Amino acid sequence: MEIQFLGGAGEVGRSAVLVNDSLLLDYGLKTETPTQYPVGDVAPDAVVVSHGHLDHAGAVPTLLSGDDRPEIHWTPPTRDLTRTLARDTLKLHGGTMQCPFTEEDVHRIGEVSHPHGYGDSFEAAGHEITFFNAGHIPGSAHVLVDDGETRLLYTGDFHTDDQRLVTGTTARPDADVVICESTYSDVDHDARGVVEERFAESAKTTLWEGGTVVIPAFAIGRTQEMLLICDRYDIPCYVDGMGQQVTQMLRQYPGFVRDADALQRAKSHARFVSGRDGQRRRIAEENTAIVTTSGMLSGGPAMSYIPEIADRPTNKITLTGYQVEGTPGRELLDTGSAEIDGHHMPVAAQVESYDFSAHADRGGLRSFLDDYRSAEILVNHGDRCNEFAAELRQKGYDAMAPDLGETWRRNLRDSWTC
Repeated sequence: MEIQFLGGAGEVGRSAVLVNDSLLLDYGLKTETPTQYPVGDVAPDAVVVSHGHLDHAGAVPTLLSGDDRPEIHWTPPTRDLTRTLARDTLKLHGGTMQCPFTEEDVHRIGEVSHPHGYGDSFEAAGHEITFFNAGHIPGSAHVLVDDGETRLLYTGDFHTDDQRLVTGTTARPDADVVICESTYSDVDHDARGVVEERFAESAKTTLWEGGTVVIPAFAIGRTQEMLLICDRYDIPCYVDGMGQQVTQMLRQYPGFVRDADALQRAKSHARFVSGRDGQRRRIAEENTAIVTTSGMLSGGPAMSYIPEIADRPTNKITLTGYQVEGTPGRELLDTGSAEIDGHHMPVAAQVESYDFSAHADRGGLRSFLDDYRSAEILVNHGDRCNEFAAELRQKGYDAMAPDLGETWRRNLRDSWTC
């Protein structure tokens, strides 16, 4: 088996792994300026997408712009989420270098799409593929690839603990080689129940004191998680941005969420925002919580809410996900001010951050890999891949961290080519 790392090696973003020069695992982008895409030219026979986040699926439509259009394999939620992301990218950046695909390319997705459930094996580019629940977001999958000689497990993004939206992964299929994500390899998450209670107490205190709570959240996964938490702790809330569309869509796939009835209750508990006729300004004056995109304050309806609540210390902004260096969310956490909608703005409102990560932490990664001590471990998708691989070697694993553009060949363990 030959494995080439076209993205996601030593970094978070633009995940792309080419197997045997014919099967592509993920094809994402990195949301920087300018946007970064996987390296090299690629013309796969088939594509398998692990889940519907931009860093794993955001560049998939670019593969359909030529005459050769590979078949695409994914779970039904991943298919729909990828389309949603593509249309949002077109809306924001269509016709610019930030978006190298067209509406026609997005339309072609339907012509080559092949959806599959967990546990159902299928053939793609001469390989036998099986999906397993990865516990990250609805539809996220571990991808097991068998070429007849080697069994490769591509973890995608995964979580070993339950969230309110999805259950943690329990799948441990036999594999000779594991490509393992390492996003939080140096972090121990607090217990989810403890984080939830801390968040709920803080939000309720702000509402009791007459303030407004703005909850920036990623549209896919995190928005729905926060709606479930608000319903569980009886926190009145609105939901705004692309998270509304995603919430509606996920209700079509009850088998891919932990509790479909709970998600329906959470949707009914929240009030959806149309954004018309100054509605957002009026909502910002209410004694309520507002779950809204974007999660890092880089756009979306948050640009309307933050200026309205920023000048009052009674109000609160609760960040619910990792804030990448250079984003307004990170700047706000570090300095108490941020560039919001093109204007640098001091923020008097309280700013808090909560770790609702959908990734396995250090303990989760170690517990997962404990079943693969006899496998070869290739570490990717992290800012400290080399360090984590070294830590694994100290524990007796056969582990290494490939560099971007490098090719790994099984049975030629020390042979690397760029």
